[in-house]
Amino acid sequence: MIIPNYKTKTDCSFSRRTLLGAGSAALIWPFSQLPTATAASRRPLFQDFPFKLGVASGDPAPDGVVLWTRLCINPLDETGGLPPEDVQVHWQVATDDGMRNVVQQGMTTASADWAHSVHVEVQGLLPDRTYFYQFKSGDEVSETGRTRTAPASDAVIDHFRFAFASCQRYEEGYYTAYEHMAQDDLRAVIHLGDYIYEGSPKTGTPRYFAGPKLNTLSDFRIRHSIYRSDRLLQEVHARFPWIVTWDDHEVANDYADAYSHDPSVSTEDFLIRRANAYKAYYEHMPLRPSTVPRGPFMDIYRKIRMGRLLEFSVLDTRQYRSRQPCGGGYEPPCEGVFDPSSTMLGAAQEEWLKKNLTTSECTWNIIAQQIILARVDFSPQGAEEMLLSMDKWSGYEAARRRLMQFLADGRIQNVVTLTGDVHCNWVNDLKIDYDDPQSPVVGTEFVGTSITSRGDGNETRSSREGVLPRNPAVRFFNDERGYVRCEVTPEKWTTDFRTVPFVSRPDAPCLTRASFVVESGRPGAVRS
Repeated sequence: MIIPNYKTKTDCSFSRRTLLGAGSAALIWPFSQLPTATAASRRPLFQDFPFKLGVASGDPAPDGVVLWTRLCINPLDETGGLPPEDVQVHWQVATDDGMRNVVQQGMTTASADWAHSVHVEVQGLLPDRTYFYQFKSGDEVSETGRTRTAPASDAVIDHFRFAFASCQRYEEGYYTAYEHMAQDDLRAVIHLGDYIYEGSPKTGTPRYFAGPKLNTLSDFRIRHSIYRSDRLLQEVHARFPWIVTWDDHEVANDYADAYSHDPSVSTEDFLIRRANAYKAYYEHMPLRPSTVPRGPFMDIYRKIRMGRLLEFSVLDTRQYRSRQPCGGGYEPPCEGVFDPSSTMLGAAQEEWLKKNLTTSECTWNIIAQQIILARVDFSPQGAEEMLLSMDKWSGYEAARRRLMQFLADGRIQNVVTLTGDVHCNWVNDLKIDYDDPQSPVVGTEFVGTSITSRGDGNETRSSREGVLPRNPAVRFFNDERGYVRCEVTPEKWTTDFRTVPFVSRPDAPCLTRASFVVESGRPGAVRS
């Protein structure tokens, strides 16, 4: 797929004068950016099929779910190839895939200002039920999607199966892992970030396309459209409800709050880029309208419960964090690592998470987030000095310990962290003090590899040969691509690391490389 050259002007509709002050905490942003219902064309005439980006559902609740689509006939055009007019879209939900027994339906507006995207919050459905949905605009009808509502909040359920994934750089490989995920019997899919990559596409890759480093709203919309055009990705979106959060590459590599790591980019310009990125992200994700961005601000952390069995606390580890210490790379720990004022989540989100964990009535408490929470020494074999990743929780040791101490003091049961970002599989014990062999294990971390990022992998990586001996709390490491599948019951949690041997060409087989079990009431995973 080749992208033609396109404009690089800043094309957001607000001006730099809107930004007041140098830091994001001092910014005020106009609320006029919210999508509003307007007069829309009831009988649009499309030159081509307008549902080329597929359909999706997300954030299931006991009485409903979010339905998503975006009208688009040309993914390489920021407008999707449509005129700048709002369009009416009819949606319906049925109990059968033939859409004969319709139980909910309505009309909504696909706003041109929001790339003709649609976010419908369906209510009035029954809990823990499979439903089918479809969109229609003019004479065109979308494919049929399948979704499932969450169990009632007080329901006692005996199992819940889901998968999680992250890091799907388009040009670096084929989304074969999603082809296999679509065949699983899942209740939901969790995506932990790096849904797109903002950099200029790499050359010499299996699916190279031309394009710039992303900056404008047009840039971000087209990049999302290219990724969304993949049929294997569309299939998994259409089969299961998704719960999504972002990491850094949806905006800029390793960004921290209003800091971009690029000295040539001012805070003001970066926040305009972030506003463009957040808007395009919302336009392409099955998120509730309550998360709609307000300029460079978007509240994406939230709680999703599945009966009395499990509860997801979905985090945002980018928008509120302090700047990375010690230069920001893989470095020996400096004084900044232990700064008690340093934060990963920001005060409000941290207190929100603690409240969730304290008040949870569920057997399993899941923290769905982006970056490795366990402290990992990444120094090579034979090295004398510790190397920590300053972009991960290891670079925010005071904040990491504060959270681990809270889990220990509050006796929070059955904490499992789901993590992405690092393009490889890990299983880690979560502890307060990794230098003390007697420090108790307070939770378990499962880190999932990438869908495609870093290209073809292997079971091991030469640069990580010393990691396992230097980190007794690391139970497993694997460098293949794939996804992670989890089966949860009241008695135990089973995690399967599903891997593919290559992504540089299609049709890779998929196997379960390893499985780990966590027993309820006993933190720490054991290989099964």
